[in-house]
Amino acid sequence: MTESSSTTVAAAAPPRARQLVSQLLQGDQPYMLYVAFVIMLVVFSAASPHFLSFDNFLNIGRQTALVSIMAVGMTFVIIARQIDLSVGSTLALSGMCAALAMAHVYDSWLVGAVAGIGTGALVGFINGVLTTRLAIPSFLVTLGTLSAARGLAMLITDTKPVIITSDPYIELFGETTFLGIPAPIAWTLLAIVIGILLLHFSIYGRQIYAAGGNPTAALYSGINTRRVTTLAFVFTGMLAGLAALVLSARSHAARPDVVQGIELDVIAAVILGGCSLFGGRGFILGTVLGSLIIGTLNNGLVLLGVSSSLQLVIKGAIIVAAVAFTKR
Repeated sequence: MTESSSTTVAAAAPPRARQLVSQLLQGDQPYMLYVAFVIMLVVFSAASPHFLSFDNFLNIGRQTALVSIMAVGMTFVIIARQIDLSVGSTLALSGMCAALAMAHVYDSWLVGAVAGIGTGALVGFINGVLTTRLAIPSFLVTLGTLSAARGLAMLITDTKPVIITSDPYIELFGETTFLGIPAPIAWTLLAIVIGILLLHFSIYGRQIYAAGGNPTAALYSGINTRRVTTLAFVFTGMLAGLAALVLSARSHAARPDVVQGIELDVIAAVILGGCSLFGGRGFILGTVLGSLIIGTLNNGLVLLGVSSSLQLVIKGAIIVAAVAFTKR
């Protein structure tokens, strides 16, 4: 290689690196997220001697795993100018189906995984079809499936929990470690990587930005906006199913009444991460950071002895503030 050609390659490398970073950090003001997160770490570290420890950070990672996994999918839905209020109920129903499949079909982690993720995908497909084909606002559709999925989860077992006896299932999704990383955090990282590849490095990602940013222009440019939106709901349902596997494995059982209200945390994480409720804008790493901010806030408030009711008030105020910031 000649000296001039090597100089050209060296000069081309930094722009490519900058392009990669810009694709991952597509928020208008991503640095505000990092500043807010650092300030929160400093405040809680000064207020509680137990906050700044490796074990506590692992606890935060475990505690935010469910929200982070589902928030990755919710990012796609909100970028498409929709919303999914049913993710918590989808998680509960998916967990019940996974446990029942292993109890009555075959006690295998693979059967449970297929049943759980498949149930989530089915609920997401129903949400997507009703929203796009019948032109019903996704808020109303998912409000209905929120109630229906939760009711079905209670109905199929008469509100009783289903014990999980598959040790490989419990180990794989709840208790083992991958290269020293606890299973819930490892599955969260996998969901994040898949979300980044789909949203920022695929044709589908460009289509969903177009469909959410300007649906009419996207339609006239040849994008099947119905299919793109439906797939966003399906992907969100699948990740809700994955979150159900993680939760049921950690609990050694599936319960129909779990994680009620978790959709509040999921939506808060996505909006805090820079995703616009009006569609067309958002990025995965921002969503993850938003989830970590919510998880760190919960963890810090618990260490400081703040009541659970006040925690709900604070999280609600954060959502309102984030939406107000988004409209500016």
